[in-house]
Amino acid sequence: MVKQVIVCRKLDIGKGKLCAQVAHASLDAALKVYRNNKELFDRWYREGAKKVVLKVNSLEELLDIAKKAMEKGIVVSIIRDAGKTQVSPGTIICIALGPDEDEKIDQITGNLKLY
Repeated sequence: MVKQVIVCRKLDIGKGKLCAQVAHASLDAALKVYRNNKELFDRWYREGAKKVVLKVNSLEELLDIAKKAMEKGIVVSIIRDAGKTQVSPGTIICIALGPDEDEKIDQITGNLKLY
C-alpha cells in the first residue's frame, strides 16, 4: 500500500488556515512524485490516494521528520506560509511526506498522533 502523510505542528491558527496548508503540502508533494515516479503516483491514486494528517508540537520536530524522510529518499514538501493573514511570512506549518510505501513512511512517523 502507498500513502501520503502530512505532519503539522500545533499552532494557534484557524481550522481553515490549517486545512489550506495541508492541501498545499499534499498537492506539492504529490506533484513532485508524479513528475519523478509516475508509477508510484499512479499506484497511490488507484489505491484511493490515502492521506493521513499527524501532529507534532514544535518546528524542531517537524524539521527532524523532514530530514529523516529525505535521508530515506522519501519526497518531502515543506510549506512556508506567505504571511498575509494569521502567521508571519515564512512560517512553516506543515510538511508532506510521499506518497510512498506505507512501511517506509511509518518508520519515520509511526509514533506520531493523529491531528
